[in-house]
Amino acid sequence: MIPHVVRSTRRRRRLAQNCYLARSLAEPGFLIMAASKPVEPQSGTGLPRWQLALLVGAPIVLGVGAVYLWNRSRAKGRPGKGSGERITPEGSASPEQGQDSASRANQGLDNMSPLDRAQGAKNKGNKYFKAAKYENAIQCYTDAIALCPAEQKSDLSTFYQNRAAAYEQQMKWTEVVQDCSQAVKLNPRYIKALFRRAKALEKLDNKKECLEDVTAVCILEAFQNQQSMLLADKVLKQLGKEKAKDKYKNREPMMPSPQFIKSYFGSFTDDIISQPLQKGEKKDEDKDKEGEASEVTASSGYLKAKHFMEEENYDKIISECTKEVESEGRYMAEALLLRATFYLLIGNATAAQPDLDRVINMQEANVKLRANALIKRGSMYMQQQQPMLSTQDFNMAAEIDTRNPDVYHHRGQLKILLDQVDEAVGDFDECILLRPDSALAQAQRCFALYRQAYTGNNPSQVQIAMDGFEDVIRRFPKCAEGYALYAQALTDQQQFGKADEMYDKCIELEPDNAATYVHKGLLQLQWKQDLDLGLDLISKAIEIDNKCDFAYETMGTIEVQRGNLDKAIEMFNKAINLAKSEMEMAHLYSLCDAAYAQTEVARKYGLKPPTL
Repeated sequence: MIPHVVRSTRRRRRLAQNCYLARSLAEPGFLIMAASKPVEPQSGTGLPRWQLALLVGAPIVLGVGAVYLWNRSRAKGRPGKGSGERITPEGSASPEQGQDSASRANQGLDNMSPLDRAQGAKNKGNKYFKAAKYENAIQCYTDAIALCPAEQKSDLSTFYQNRAAAYEQQMKWTEVVQDCSQAVKLNPRYIKALFRRAKALEKLDNKKECLEDVTAVCILEAFQNQQSMLLADKVLKQLGKEKAKDKYKNREPMMPSPQFIKSYFGSFTDDIISQPLQKGEKKDEDKDKEGEASEVTASSGYLKAKHFMEEENYDKIISECTKEVESEGRYMAEALLLRATFYLLIGNATAAQPDLDRVINMQEANVKLRANALIKRGSMYMQQQQPMLSTQDFNMAAEIDTRNPDVYHHRGQLKILLDQVDEAVGDFDECILLRPDSALAQAQRCFALYRQAYTGNNPSQVQIAMDGFEDVIRRFPKCAEGYALYAQALTDQQQFGKADEMYDKCIELEPDNAATYVHKGLLQLQWKQDLDLGLDLISKAIEIDNKCDFAYETMGTIEVQRGNLDKAIEMFNKAINLAKSEMEMAHLYSLCDAAYAQTEVARKYGLKPPTL
């Protein structure tokens, strides 16, 4: 079900480049929280595929339910395939004709064998079917089934499938499933019966078995029929959302890794709550037996929380902020914002929103705090697929704090997600004007220009953007993000050797950034087809950060490609337990369900897609 992205150079290239595109923009900025998985398109045309990858936070082929995307793209431009048209129209398929029906119809009834009589009944049923007399057709197919010798399995399976087609017209879904099951029992690779049963199972809300049937169909059709792939896509999305809703509601909140938290706060340059403690906010500290500060300030929970931040003792921050809020202390607004931020980091948006709302509505609070709260609430709305509310919050932040570079930087990323690249570049320009030393904004502006030129097939503008990357890494040699984004562009241009050098620079600057190892591993797959090296690098990412869901997800996808479905399911389940949002969890469940469906199809029918 997950297509074989490393079976060709083109697919290997797209896997790695879209994989990096997602994480490179998501890791340091608000996209960590807001855009790890797809946002529904806002127009009939939808978002460009590279754009969806931005939102996915993983390879584009890992989009929620879109596990057939690569195989689907292979079918484009081939007449009669992948167009959504089946040999038999969906929902009203004409029953099948027997090979010898015409000659047998001319023979006398006395000379007809039981099979001939069965074929005659079937042909009569077909006439009734075409006349939309479905009850009569069903009776004729029933007669055909009764007359057909048991050893004539192929003919008998056709009669059952034809009767299922008539039941389908009457919307008798249980009967459709029963007859298709008989047809498949007689002919296990009967595509028409499998697909008809899949559609009926969907109507009966039996998504698990529906997915197994449509998986078998996709494999038998070599992923060339869009209609079956779209059904699989739809069911995977539904299953993922249902499972995630239940699981996420009962999940134990989990603090992300220190590296992730530092990357997140590092994306803000005008954020009061992430700044170090100032003089007068702390006293000389005597360490108690546990090595924690025994004295920070008289009774401020917020200042204690700030001290714990400096120690990277993140688990105590929410409780200390709560003390400040409950005591209505001097730093209540700061404590609300810091508590909300950590609620978002552990994936508890429900608890975060009331705190953000309170800060935003505190007219007397520092405008920097209110703008920061608006940025974070806007990011949360984006994660919840509410781009209009997200845009409103970012615009409000720009109105109340016109000279805050964070507002323009993060709104620029939002505009990229909404495919408003010109406006994104304008926001990055404003951010750079306010903070010329913002290497991150410089790099992301350059990347936005590059993607615009690349997707618009404008070679001269692509070259200008590539020159811009060179300028960024020359002026900001310590900005790992600049090298990382440049590596993505170089990969697009198939300059794999230089892209690999850029990833090495990222690792040199940020040796604890697990995501970079994953991107470098994917590059090895598409550049050298070196599966072992690619997996070693992704394993290294997990060793560095065992909470890197991206690494587990990517490892699972590769294991699917290799045919190691049990291992893939294990990796996807690990990623599910680390998911930071319900939307991200739904995406991961879709991948896991796709892999599990393949194991069931292999067990039942001996069907497996090609592997690496």
